[in-house]
Amino acid sequence: MRICLLFAASFCLLASSAWADGPADNIPAQVRVIPPEGIEVPAEDAAELSQGLERLDDLIKKLAMRRDARTPQLLPDVEIFSRAINEALKYREFYKPQDIAAAKQTLTEGLNRAEALLEGKAPWLTQTGLVVRGYRSKIDQTVQPYGLEIPANYNFDSNDAFRLDIWLHGRGERNTEANFIAERMKRPGQFQPAGTIVLHPFGRYCNAFKFAGEIDVLEGMEHVKANYRIDDNRVAIRGFSMGGAGCWQMAVHYPDLFFAANPGAGFSETPLFLDVFQKETLEPTWYEKALWQWYDCPGYAANVFNLPTIAYSGELDIQKQAADVMEEAIAAEGMRLTHIIGPETKHAIHADSKVIISAKLDELAKVGRITTPSEIRFATYTLRYPRMHWVRVAGLGEHWKQAQVHAKVDSSTNTISLATKNITRLELNFPAGQQLLSVDQPVKIRIASSEAGSEGEIADLVALRPETDRSWTAQLEFTANGWQLGYSAPTGLAKVPGLQGPIDDAFLDSFVVVSPTGEPWNDAANNWAIGEMNHFTQQWRQQFRGDAVVKTDDMVADADIANSNLILFGDPGSNAVLAKIVDKLPIQWTKDAVTVGGKTYKATENAPILIYPNPLNPAKYVVINSGFTYREYAYLNNARQVPKLPDWAVVDVTTKPDALWPGKIVAADFFSESWQVKPPRATK
Repeated sequence: MRICLLFAASFCLLASSAWADGPADNIPAQVRVIPPEGIEVPAEDAAELSQGLERLDDLIKKLAMRRDARTPQLLPDVEIFSRAINEALKYREFYKPQDIAAAKQTLTEGLNRAEALLEGKAPWLTQTGLVVRGYRSKIDQTVQPYGLEIPANYNFDSNDAFRLDIWLHGRGERNTEANFIAERMKRPGQFQPAGTIVLHPFGRYCNAFKFAGEIDVLEGMEHVKANYRIDDNRVAIRGFSMGGAGCWQMAVHYPDLFFAANPGAGFSETPLFLDVFQKETLEPTWYEKALWQWYDCPGYAANVFNLPTIAYSGELDIQKQAADVMEEAIAAEGMRLTHIIGPETKHAIHADSKVIISAKLDELAKVGRITTPSEIRFATYTLRYPRMHWVRVAGLGEHWKQAQVHAKVDSSTNTISLATKNITRLELNFPAGQQLLSVDQPVKIRIASSEAGSEGEIADLVALRPETDRSWTAQLEFTANGWQLGYSAPTGLAKVPGLQGPIDDAFLDSFVVVSPTGEPWNDAANNWAIGEMNHFTQQWRQQFRGDAVVKTDDMVADADIANSNLILFGDPGSNAVLAKIVDKLPIQWTKDAVTVGGKTYKATENAPILIYPNPLNPAKYVVINSGFTYREYAYLNNARQVPKLPDWAVVDVTTKPDALWPGKIVAADFFSESWQVKPPRATK
């Protein structure tokens, strides 16, 4: 067995090196391009595709001019075909002759849909089997595709709600839009549970369903719910390989959305996986290690207490490591992971294991999601993920250190017992119709906290009784006098859910890139900033498969400030929007110097990078001189795709950007929980 395991590990590493990642991809100075450059399309095929695409785009223009209520909602179902073929032609993303043949079929489907929609028809809306749909993303307004498997017994005239399984696909460096759509039009997935719609998110390409890929899963799910009859309490998250990694992170970050999770293989954290799989020697900065906690799942293991989880691994698969790590973390929380092992199996799902997994999920689906559990265990490191059913964390003692809530209802005494750690604000929200709290007596709250300054203290509070619709809400705040009911009046900015940083968080929602048009304070820093802006917009398309919305500083409208995060490049001389807010930032920036936390850096050689609540609209972010912070080297392995920078940094712009960094980082840190600068720490 030991020999077999060693052989399997060697085989997997060799296969990975050939197809995706592996030890050969551990050289930052030699980073291969992802997606790779494809084949040259024969002139005859290119002409046929271009002519068909031109015809499709003309039809789309006609459809876009319609003013009826239905057409704009259905237009993305047509536009996804145009965008997929256009991207593949423009950026040379066909990889074999079969891809070109498949693109012609894809284009034909797009033309058929466009012509049908012009006639007021949409036959794909009542289609069973394999269906490809699209939606317009809130992030950058691009259309994004997803695949569906609609069971034959789905009755479009009935009111019956169906189970939904979300299946996350594996890594595919050549799985761009055209190839994804072609596959989803022809090939069913790994599982087809009876009476179940299966959703296949695109995930914005090859990012393990993180960042914009994570939002793609959520947006795709909501689009399906808006267009098909889905039982909210019977939605499962599933996946294998890279999709297994995505399943782990979606499960522990959004545990109250699903009735079950079924991750297979993949990875569940960064450092151990890169050591085992990638054979990589890591030398992270202190803030990179802290930021691993965004997507590293072991620290969130407590959350499977409220989410039934069935892990799968092949016995001989090196990526079994993911479930092994989670099994240990879950055991530390007093639970035992259900871990199905495919006997003598490498990187695949064993046929016998499929039967076992399917049977278990079918049984769990009969129970469905429990929306108001009597006991909740919840862990988080960031207010990006603040909720578990009726518990919502609204303030942390310190980000990127584990926060915990253990909440339990005793219905016999109308008491909620709470144990908390690293939490300053907490909300309890019981929905109308809940059955745990009685409406005819006050609710008692008993809190045992381990917050700083209150080790071992217990607070007993009494709140109002539930309303007659059985809903009940309470807000709790930890103060100098311990826990109290209600929130104190705000005295300034605070990190809150959805506005907590770090820099990469700005790109999980609508954003507008603002380019400079004015006279820069100095050319070196401004030229570097423009270079970073161009790098970001190119990489956004390449890695997150979208088109960044870019406006010059003189074209930014009130609606942009109200609805989007502003990504500002340049300096206060060259960028008019930046000039409006520079004196309201927690740093000092003049023509001569950048000062942060009492340390000063020459503005002719250094530039600031940061995220901060926009002074023009504190409900949104402003980001200065940065896109998403990981770069080309991280594309080679999905476990590397984690933030490289915290809330702010100072960059030496005389150092040329590379595949790891935008320049030499001379200082970097997180802002405090009130968005203030801490004393800067030295970096490597």
